[in-house]
Amino acid sequence: MEIFPESVQKLWDEWLLRSMVLVSLFLQIVLTIFSNRRKFTVAIWIRILIWSAYLSADWVATVSLGTLSQLGDSEGKRHDMDPNHTLMAFWAPFLLLHLGGPGTITAYSLEDNELWLRHLLGLVVQVGVAFYVFLRSWTSRTPLSFLSIPMFVAGIIKYGERTWVLRSTSKQHFGDALLPAPDPGPYYAKILKNYPKLHDVEKALGLESSIDDGTELILGGKYINEAYSLFMEQLRHLYADLILSLDDQQKSERIIRSASSEEAFKVVEVELSFLYDVLYTKAVVVYSPLGILLRTVSFLSTISTLVAFGFFIERHEFSNVDINITYALLFGAIILEIYAIVMLILSDWFIVWLWRSKREYTLLTDWIHRDISSFPSSTSGKRWSRSMAQKNLIDFCLRDKTKFDHEVNSFFDKNKFLERYWYMTWEKVDGMKEPIVSFLLEMTNDVHGDRKELLKHRGDYVITKMGDSISRKLGWSVVDVEFDHSILLWHIATDLFSYNEDPINPKSARCKISKCMSEYMLYLLVMCPSMLPKGIGKFRFRDTCSEAKRFFQQRRQSISKRRKACRLLLEVETKVDPIEVKGDKSKSVLFEACRLAKVLESLDMELGEKWEMISRVWVEMLCYAASHCGWAQHGEQLRRGGELLTHVCLLMSHLGLSDQFQIFQIHEGLGDEPPTRPSRPIVRVLVHTPPSRPPGTARGPVNFS
Repeated sequence: MEIFPESVQKLWDEWLLRSMVLVSLFLQIVLTIFSNRRKFTVAIWIRILIWSAYLSADWVATVSLGTLSQLGDSEGKRHDMDPNHTLMAFWAPFLLLHLGGPGTITAYSLEDNELWLRHLLGLVVQVGVAFYVFLRSWTSRTPLSFLSIPMFVAGIIKYGERTWVLRSTSKQHFGDALLPAPDPGPYYAKILKNYPKLHDVEKALGLESSIDDGTELILGGKYINEAYSLFMEQLRHLYADLILSLDDQQKSERIIRSASSEEAFKVVEVELSFLYDVLYTKAVVVYSPLGILLRTVSFLSTISTLVAFGFFIERHEFSNVDINITYALLFGAIILEIYAIVMLILSDWFIVWLWRSKREYTLLTDWIHRDISSFPSSTSGKRWSRSMAQKNLIDFCLRDKTKFDHEVNSFFDKNKFLERYWYMTWEKVDGMKEPIVSFLLEMTNDVHGDRKELLKHRGDYVITKMGDSISRKLGWSVVDVEFDHSILLWHIATDLFSYNEDPINPKSARCKISKCMSEYMLYLLVMCPSMLPKGIGKFRFRDTCSEAKRFFQQRRQSISKRRKACRLLLEVETKVDPIEVKGDKSKSVLFEACRLAKVLESLDMELGEKWEMISRVWVEMLCYAASHCGWAQHGEQLRRGGELLTHVCLLMSHLGLSDQFQIFQIHEGLGDEPPTRPSRPIVRVLVHTPPSRPPGTARGPVNFS
């Protein structure tokens, strides 16, 4: 019994392979054009599009190769294949090209890099299947069989590039590639023999010399070159959890201190853009001499195949549909290669190459650099979203006042995915740059020597500097509670305190900064808990929301606006500590936050001074969270448009606010051998401890030798 009519079955057999090959080409176009956009956009549709195209591309190409391997089986023939089947067999190398993927994406997430062995097995199997298809068509002795050879070369290059990049950016191989060669150091016995006195040894080693501060670095148009230097010498090693020397930190600090806050963030932005390219694209191969050679071979192979196909293939021997599909594959491959070359020329990597080769080709590079720099998609293009997500607890609990009915809201309550993108807003980070940089410079100026002690502070640094009186009133909210507890307390208190701002007059700049920081930190607590020290923040958030909803529900008739809800919360009597009433049964901090808001109101300070203090407390909390987030989590966020937290973390590292710097100076060797200086990083590996470690406990280096 036939399920489908014979005409439908015949149409399916004729168009199944053709449609899948065209879909495979379409998916490559989508990935090539859109995959890099996720670096600088937070739009969910982009991520859904790239995710579906990334997963579908390999599947469609693999199934198409499997279908090609079965051509002619139903006819029981091994020789004199149908001409159309011979032409279809010519599509096999193009499917290898598609399996290699575009240069703009190799991994959708960091986990894909760890699966490089699976891709290596896929490379072996799929090349074997394609070669089997090629051998079957070779028996026909047609020109197409010879034209398949250069396309096979291009396909294997593309697929091999992808597998090699996945291996190179896996966590283990990424770190191993950065380790220097073993260095025994200065010849101790010979030095002590030649310099028997300790003073002579110190003098010979140069221990008496001071560190050269160098000249002031002026970034200007060179910020890309400076950022590349910091990326190669520091950021890669920070990401691999390797320890750097004091010299490295001093170099990066000179660059940051000589820049404005906007320039400092620009340098960090370019560095993280380089890191994104290394982790998620073929940058490891493409932007190297070998990669340029492979790209040239692949491009010329495709061009030569197109020319030969147009001259030596008789169109009347094959179906017009299959001929057109073949031309689409050829032109599609060439256009995608040209697009990749254009994007390469407009990339930061090419600008770096121009700067580094400027001495040898002054006139040429000056002309090229001037033209490229004026192109709007090059150095002035966005490298991350430059925005920060906002989540407000009181708005979240009052959302049943929106246009949606109760059932819809209940559905959203239970659906984290929809809740994440429906009840979220976004703010630009431009206004946050100057306060963050100023605060970091102030902190580093207050401490000489080891700055790791500053990593312990999570709001108490600012409050302590305000005086003993304020420290006694507010210190409990940042020192005596866990970090997630402190975030919720200050988030609600900041929201309630802002209720007193005049609704007619525009809010002060520091008030806006405080509100944005507060809502951003709550977003991190609820939506990105892996980026914060481990705790029970989500339990506290849920219990606090539950208590707030009950409070608002009981007063639903009297709450007409958000300001009314804030006023009702502040009217609650909070003389008794809420924990004495509720005990430890509920983790809600709602009325603790109300107490904190009332304390802020009672401070004998000008309103502007209060907002100055609150904004600085939030900046300090942001810095604490940034320094206690692992680089794997930071790297994962780069594919989601980037996070302000990641940029702050790298900025702090450049100022020495990181536990990945060794606080001693390495000196050059002595004796008959040439002086040796350990290449970055020092041969010690940092064991990454979870971010839940107690405040002030630094993760230490462990020698595995």
